Amino acid sequence: MAKQGKGIKILLVDDEPNILHFLELGLEKEEFTVMTALDGPEALQISQHFAPHIVILDVMMPGMDGFEVCQSLKLGKPVAVIMLTAKEEVEDRVKGLTLGADDYMSKPFSFGELLARIQARIRNQFPHLLSEVTIGPFSIDASRRELRYHDRALELSPTEYELLKHLILNYGHVLSKSVILDQVWGYDFGGEENIVEVYIRSLRDKLQDRDHLVIRTIRGAGYKVELI
Repeated sequence: MAKQGKGIKILLVDDEPNILHFLELGLEKEEFTVMTALDGPEALQISQHFAPHIVILDVMMPGMDGFEVCQSLKLGKPVAVIMLTAKEEVEDRVKGLTLGADDYMSKPFSFGELLARIQARIRNQFPHLLSEVTIGPFSIDASRRELRYHDRALELSPTEYELLKHLILNYGHVLSKSVILDQVWGYDFGGEENIVEVYIRSLRDKLQDRDHLVIRTIRGAGYKVELI
């Protein structure tokens, strides 16, 4: 995997310091932002302010085990949990997945396999964190701030880029004007909601979406993107 860790936060939780150190060095070399915890309570405390995207979580820890930690983590902000265990019993895997774990790896494992699992979780759960992502006919290159539609580069202003990217990454979901204002313009924006309509109209022109089939208006609710 190429070094694509920038902006992605990983929390490592294991009661074995040597494993934590090995994984921390490897992941930091891939440019991930990494924090570590030796037990469950410390992991939950760190996660409150660190807000990791991915947690690599050992199951067999003294006191609060990985199952309890996973269950608590899943009650907070969106997070992908990859559980580690020296045991291979099917019951453990089922229990972990039932409590919300997103993946499972048995010790010992290769660092390359862990990187592949991390990349899969980012691609599936946090695609907006990748430097390049393709969703339907849209391609987003975050490093170049370039957006393509059916392989045609769109000439967008910075705000148009952010708005269309936000709609694409939430495709299939209806976003109200107020939500769009908060998430694209920011909570401290003091303008009128009608500015969203102005930018939507401009995006439709650039997408050649005359019939409003790509960016649909859901009457009384907001807008959503269709991948056509």
